[in-house]
Amino acid sequence: MKISDFELFKSLLYERSGLVITPDKSYLLDSRLTPIAKKWGYPTLESMTLQLRALPDEKLIKDIVEAMTTNETSFFRDTKPFQIFQDTILPVMLEKRKARKTIRIWCAACSSGQEPYSLAMILKEKEAQLKGWRFEIVATDISDDILDQAKRASYSQFEVQRGLPIQYLMKYFMQLGEAWQLKDEIRNMVRFSNFNLLDSMSRLGSFDIVFCRNVLIYFDEKTKATILEKIAGQLENDGFLLLGGAETVLGITNKFVPNPEKRGLYIKAGTPAVTGSTTTGFSPAGTTPAKTTSSFSSGLFKRT
Repeated sequence: MKISDFELFKSLLYERSGLVITPDKSYLLDSRLTPIAKKWGYPTLESMTLQLRALPDEKLIKDIVEAMTTNETSFFRDTKPFQIFQDTILPVMLEKRKARKTIRIWCAACSSGQEPYSLAMILKEKEAQLKGWRFEIVATDISDDILDQAKRASYSQFEVQRGLPIQYLMKYFMQLGEAWQLKDEIRNMVRFSNFNLLDSMSRLGSFDIVFCRNVLIYFDEKTKATILEKIAGQLENDGFLLLGGAETVLGITNKFVPNPEKRGLYIKAGTPAVTGSTTTGFSPAGTTPAKTTSSFSSGLFKRT
């Protein structure tokens, strides 16, 4: 790829999505954008680039941005954040929101839906304990194509084998040929919407819990700071933010501070930290809560 063409796509992607593409990743432009060129009827990527310079097409630009979006995800990815959600965040939030009995959760950059559906299954398992409560799970992504996949909630054998407990597979999925279809009782718990993290977040409303995991790593420091500060504006003062294992707020923003006992968990600056392990009443189905060990240690999250 010509240097001038690389610079064009680099600038375009940064402006439209905040994604940072370095020269050593130019091969990704070739591999991911060549199919887009063919889709639009251009014989080569170079010919598409020439047209893009001469007369930019917004639909083409949208396809380019979506093609460069990384969609790596899995059910209960990394396990620990879901343990924290179940054993620490939920008990705290149930106490804090007992007057209004409503909790709003945002899964940013949700990809094909495994993260929000994982949270929905945890909540479904606690249905009897959560009677009278309203949970709203909002899941957003910049890609319409990937959101369509998420809404269909049909997963391959490989996808359900990556982190999904066998109990949940048998309980909440139906096998249709070679695919596994998530049942409506879980699908209906999640609302999907297209959203660009660079845009104003005001239309999303306020949230009690935000999952923004494994997406900030693709942005530069300035964009990370901007996104985190906007999230702070939508998160309730006593709410929780969860980031990916390779992500941090340190040196980027002073709006959040890490919870020292829970890696990946962040609270707004000035909010008392959550300490200890709270598991009473929030052990997986069929297990007894432990006082000092995670309720996930029951083996519920053993890989299939």
